[in-house]
Amino acid sequence: MSVYSGSANVFRIRHADPGAMRECTGLSCEVGAAATEPAVVAAAVVVGLAAFLAFAYVREAVDADQRERRRVLAERDAFEGFADRVADLDPAPTGSTAPGFDGSMAAVRTVDRAGGDDVRLRRVLAAYRDTVMSVPHYREEYDETIPESLAAELGPDTAAALASNGTLSAASQSALVRRSRRAAEARSSLADGIDEEIEALRAFESDLSRVDRRRRRLLEHLDGVSGPGTDAALDVWERLNELEGECDEIAAERQETLADPPMTPDPATDSGEDRAFYEYLYEPTDGPRYPVLAQVSELAERIRGDRDRVARRLAGGR
Repeated sequence: MSVYSGSANVFRIRHADPGAMRECTGLSCEVGAAATEPAVVAAAVVVGLAAFLAFAYVREAVDADQRERRRVLAERDAFEGFADRVADLDPAPTGSTAPGFDGSMAAVRTVDRAGGDDVRLRRVLAAYRDTVMSVPHYREEYDETIPESLAAELGPDTAAALASNGTLSAASQSALVRRSRRAAEARSSLADGIDEEIEALRAFESDLSRVDRRRRRLLEHLDGVSGPGTDAALDVWERLNELEGECDEIAAERQETLADPPMTPDPATDSGEDRAFYEYLYEPTDGPRYPVLAQVSELAERIRGDRDRVARRLAGGR
C-alpha cells in the first residue's frame, strides 16, 4: 500500500472493492455494521466472560499501522535514493535520440527485458530496479514491471518521455528527479498521517479501557453485596446505562475522525470519498475495517449483557 500520483496524492489500495466505499451516516448504522463483522459476531458470543479481550481489534490495528509506516518509510528512502542516482547521471546531448526507439512504451519494455543500446536509459532502469523495486515488500505489494511502476509512480508522461527519446534527456532527467522527490515527500506526509492515526487509536483504547474498568468495578461491587441488594443493583444498572452512553459518545467521536482523516486525496481529483485513508489502512487487513467502532460495539454489547443480568437480579431471577 502506498500513496502517490505525479500531480496529486492518490491512495493505491490493493484489491479495493468500490462497493465497500459506501458508508453509514448514522451512529447506530455504523456500530450495527461493525457488529456484523464476523470477528465481532464471534466476540459477542462470549460477552459473559469476566475479563475483557485486551481490545484486540484496536491493538491489531496499531500493529498493522506500524508495519505500514515502516513500508512507507522504506519507499520514501527508495525514491530519495533513485532521485539521487538519476541526478548524478550525465544526460544525453540536446536533440539526441537512441536508435531503434519508436516513441512507444514498448521501447521501455524492450530495454527492461533486453538491456537496449543506450547506456543512460539502462542506468535509469537499473537505478529504479535497485531502489524502488528492491524494497522488501515490492513483489508482494505491487508486482509490477518497471514500465508499469514508472507510469504509476512518476506519471505516464514521464515514462513515455523516456520511451520517446530512447535515452535520458535533460528534460526527462529533471522530471524524474523532481517527481521522485515529490513521491518521497508524499510518503513522508503519509507516514506522519499514519503516526496521527496510531496516536488516535491509542487514545481511543485508553477511553475504552477506562469504561471497561468502571464496568468491572461495578460488577465486583455488586458481587460483594450480600442478600438481594436491590438498591445496589439498581444503582449498578443505572451506571451501566451511563457507560453504554459513554460508548455512544466514543463511537460518535470516532465518526468525526473518520470524516476528517489525516490525509485526503487532492481536491482536484477527490471523488468525494473522505475515508480513502482508512480504506487504504484497513481494507487489506484481516481485522474489521473500522477497528475502533468494532471495539466499541463489543464493549457496548458486553455492557448490555451485564445490565440484563443485573435486571434479572432486580426481578428476583438470581
